[in-house]
Amino acid sequence: MQDKTMTFSIGGNREEDIKKIMTTVYQALQEKGYNPISQIVGYILSEDPTYITTHNNARSLIRKVDRDELLQVLVKSYLQT
Repeated sequence: MQDKTMTFSIGGNREEDIKKIMTTVYQALQEKGYNPISQIVGYILSEDPTYITTHNNARSLIRKVDRDELLQVLVKSYLQT
């Protein structure tokens, strides 16, 4: 059996789009009185859109982002020094 590593990358413009979407979602959750980090983590883990408020169209926006793309951007951002 041959071990093959899959690679995954997204373009720079898409990464910026994801950052803008996540900023909007974060702000919408904050405005509604939720803990944005907890709600976003809940969404990522479950992919249940009810973790995200409909305020400011946040739920529709976050659903435009594939979880794999989102996780890649988050990990990349966290590990950059």
